[in-house]
Amino acid sequence: MRAAPADAGVASGCWHCGEPLPGSPARMEVDGASRAFCCDGCAAAAQWIRESNLGDYYRLRSEHASRVGTEPADFAIWDRDDVVAGHARDVEGGREITVLTDGMRCAACAWLIDRALAKEPGVLDVGANAVTGRIRLTWDPTTTALSAPLRRLALLGYRPYLAAGTRDEDARRRARNRSLLRIGLASLGAMQAMMFGEALYLDTSGTMAPATRDFLRWITFLVSTPVVFYAGWPFLEGAWRELRHRRLGMDVLVSTSTLLAYLASVVETVRGGAHVWYDAAVMFVFLLLVARTLEAHARAAANAQVDALARARPVLATREFADGTRETVPVAALRVGDIAHVAAGEPVPADGRLLDAEARFEEALLTGEPHPVARHEGDAVFAGTICRDRPARIRVIRTGADTRLSELTRLVEQAQAHRPRLAQVADRIAGVFVIAMLLVAGATFVAWQMHEPARALEVTLAVLAISCPCALSLSIPAALAAAHGGLAKIGMLATRPDALDRLARVTDVVFDKTGTLTDGGARLERVDAFDIHNDDALRIAAALEAGSTHPLAAAFTQGNAPSATGIRVIGGLGIEGMVEGRRWRIGRGDFAAGREDDGAVWLGDGEHPAARFEIGESMREDAMDTAAALHAQGLRLHLASGDAAERVAALASRIGIDDARARQTPEDKLAYVRRRQSEGRVVAMVGDGLNDAPVLAGADVSIAIGTGAALAQRAADLVLAGRSLARLPQAVSLARRTRAIIRQNLGWALAYNVLALPAAVMGLVPPWLAALGMSASSLVVTLNALRLARRPE
Repeated sequence: MRAAPADAGVASGCWHCGEPLPGSPARMEVDGASRAFCCDGCAAAAQWIRESNLGDYYRLRSEHASRVGTEPADFAIWDRDDVVAGHARDVEGGREITVLTDGMRCAACAWLIDRALAKEPGVLDVGANAVTGRIRLTWDPTTTALSAPLRRLALLGYRPYLAAGTRDEDARRRARNRSLLRIGLASLGAMQAMMFGEALYLDTSGTMAPATRDFLRWITFLVSTPVVFYAGWPFLEGAWRELRHRRLGMDVLVSTSTLLAYLASVVETVRGGAHVWYDAAVMFVFLLLVARTLEAHARAAANAQVDALARARPVLATREFADGTRETVPVAALRVGDIAHVAAGEPVPADGRLLDAEARFEEALLTGEPHPVARHEGDAVFAGTICRDRPARIRVIRTGADTRLSELTRLVEQAQAHRPRLAQVADRIAGVFVIAMLLVAGATFVAWQMHEPARALEVTLAVLAISCPCALSLSIPAALAAAHGGLAKIGMLATRPDALDRLARVTDVVFDKTGTLTDGGARLERVDAFDIHNDDALRIAAALEAGSTHPLAAAFTQGNAPSATGIRVIGGLGIEGMVEGRRWRIGRGDFAAGREDDGAVWLGDGEHPAARFEIGESMREDAMDTAAALHAQGLRLHLASGDAAERVAALASRIGIDDARARQTPEDKLAYVRRRQSEGRVVAMVGDGLNDAPVLAGADVSIAIGTGAALAQRAADLVLAGRSLARLPQAVSLARRTRAIIRQNLGWALAYNVLALPAAVMGLVPPWLAALGMSASSLVVTLNALRLARRPE
C-alpha cells in the first residue's frame, strides 16, 4: 500500500467503512487501485491490515467495517484494577476479560479480530463472536498491559466496552456449554442407539444368537443411560417442578414417554424379552433438545435488545472542568450539571444538552433510525447514542436510572416478563391436552393388551411420543418472542403483553397533531404585546411553560425567566400559575385573555390580554408517507387535536386525512374514540402529550411517541422510541404477520395431532418414528416463528 496520486477517481464511499466521503478524502493505493477513505483513521486501519497479511478480510467480508475516526483513544485507564474489577479474572498463565463492541457486522470481522489480536505481544487467546458482539481476551499482564490490545481493536474500528460482570458472563458461558454438551451427547447417543437398534430390527426371522442380541441391548443400555438422565435432565427437572406445583404440562408428557421407553427397555433387557425401545427414548431427548435450542434462539431475538441496551451503557466517562482540563471517571460519578466530553465513536454517558454548535449522533439502538441524526446547540442528547464525526460536549441533565436508555431497558424487560393472554390460553389448553393424552394412552394400552399383548407397550409408547403437545406449547410463545425482537429492531417497544394481538386487529388510527404529526420543533414567529414589553411577556410565558412537556412549550425558552408557583394545567385550554406575585394564564384566547379563540397562544389574567404569540411548527418529513402506507393497509385515519381548526384542517388536507377534529379536549378525544368503538371499530390512538394520556388509556391499542410525556408512555401499549412515524405501518405489518404465523402454527399443531394420533393408536407408527414426528412438528412451528425475527420492511 502506498500513497495514491491526488487526481485518482473518487469512490462513492470509504473503502474501509463505506461512510460518505468528505470533499478531500484520504487516499491510498490498495492492490494497484486508488482507494478513497473518509478519514486518516480508516486509511491507517486498511494499511495495517494489508501490512499484517490480513488482506483477505476485504475479500471475505459481507458488510463494511465501522468508521475508525481520528479522535485519539486512551485506554490507559483499563489498566487500573479498580476499573476492571468484577470484569477480569485470573486464569492459568494470565488474566481473562470479555469486552463488547458494536462494530462487528459479519463473520469476517470476527476473523479479523481473532488474527489481529493474536499478533499482539502478550495476548494468549482471543475469541470473537460476531453474533453477540463479545470478544473474549486472555493476556499475560507481565508481558503487556490490557490497554495495548484494546488500542489495536479501536484502531481497527472495533471500540471495546466493558461487558457484564464476570459472574454474568460465566453463568452465560456455563449455560451455553451445558446446552451444547447435552445436544452433542444426545446426538452421539441417538446415532449409536439407532445403529444397534437397526441390527435388532433387521433380525426379522429371529435367527440372531441370544448372546449377540443381549450384548447389543446392554451396549445400547450403556449408551442410552447418560442421554436419558444427563442430556434429558431439563425435561425431568421440568416435570418434577410441574408435578410439585400440581399441574401437568409438556415436560410431564415428555418425561413420562422417555422414562417409560427407557425403563421398559431395561426390564426387557434384564429378562430377555422380545422388544426394547432405547432408540425411541434417546431420539425423543435429542430431537426435543434441538427444538428447544431453536426456541431459545427465537427468545434471544427479543432478549438481544436488552443485551444491546446494556452494551450501550458505557462504564467510563470523560468529565471536563471549567479550565478545559479533563479527567476519566466512572459513569456513576457523573452528576447533573457536569460537562461530559464525548469523543467521536464513543457512546454518550448520560442524558444532556449539547453545548457545541452542531454534532451528529447515531441513535439506531434507541430509536431504530439507521442514519445519524444532526443535533444543534441546546438539543437533547441521550445516553447510549454514538457520537459521530467529531467530539461533542454535553451538559448532563439526567444520569443512571433516570436516563432514557434506562427507561427503554425497563420497558423491554417489562414486555418480556409479561405472558400474553394467548400464551396463557395455550398453556391451559396444553395442560388439558396432557391429561387427555394420558387417558388415551391408558385406554390404548388396555385395548392392545386385550387384542395383542405383545405390542401393547410399544403402541402405548408411540401414542405418548406422537401426542406430546410440544408444537402447541411452542407455537405461540416462540412467535411472540420473535415478534418482540422484530419490534425492538425498528425502535418500537411493547409495554403490554397483548399489544401485538390488538394491533393486528386495528381498523382505525386516530392521530394527535402537535408533536405527533408535527415535529415538535415549535418556533416563535410573532409577538404582539399589550401594555407590557415584549421581553417581559416572553419571560412570563417562559416561566409558565417551564417544565411543560407540550411540544409548543419549546417555543418559550428564556434563560432569565423567573420561577412560577401554583402551576395548574387545564387540559386543552392552557396553563395557569403565579409569576412574580401575579396570577397569569397562557393558552387559548378564551381561556387566557377573554378573547375569541383564533388559533394563537395568548397571555393574560383570564379576562384581559397581555400578549399574543404566533407559533409555527413543521410537519414531520415522513408523515405523508406514513399516512399513505397506513391507507394501503386498509386503515381509516383520523385527526383529533386541541389546536385551532384552521391549522388542523390544513395539516389533515396535506397528509390525506379526511376526518379531522379541532379544539378537542382530552374528554372530547376520548368520547370520539368511544364513538368509533361503539360502531364496532378497533381503534389505535397515536399521541405524545400529557393531554393524550386519557385517550391512550381508552383506545383499543395505544402508541405513544417516545419523546413525549412520561404519563402518556405509561398509559400506552406501545412506545415509539424514535421520531420516525414510518415505524407505525411496519409495526402493523409485523403484528398482522404474527397473528398469521400463530394461526399457521396452531393449525399445523392441530392437523398433526388429528392425523398422527389415530395412526399411532392403530399401531401403524413405531415409537422411534413417533418421536421423530413429534420433534419435527416442534421444529416446524419454531422455524416458522423465527421468520418474525427479521427486521420488518
